[in-house]
Amino acid sequence: MTLNELQRIKKWHVAHRADHPVEYHLWDAILTLWVMGWVGFLPAYAFEQFWTLPLCALAVAAPSMYVGWRLKAHRKQKLRCDWLRS
Repeated sequence: MTLNELQRIKKWHVAHRADHPVEYHLWDAILTLWVMGWVGFLPAYAFEQFWTLPLCALAVAAPSMYVGWRLKAHRKQKLRCDWLRS
């Protein structure tokens, strides 16, 4: 995902925070994982904790995986996502 896409989704969640509080907090958690993934690469490598590198990669991919999961559920009409651009 690009930073513009992340920002667009975040702006939607902030604008609709009162209507969708769970989605708002879930997206914040996803973004927190994303930042933790990027920040964790260098210390993991520097301290030779190589087992954490796949976890960092997974955290970096978290926003894309979450949006993909939501898009799939939206297309199956299991939930509605107004912030998606299908």
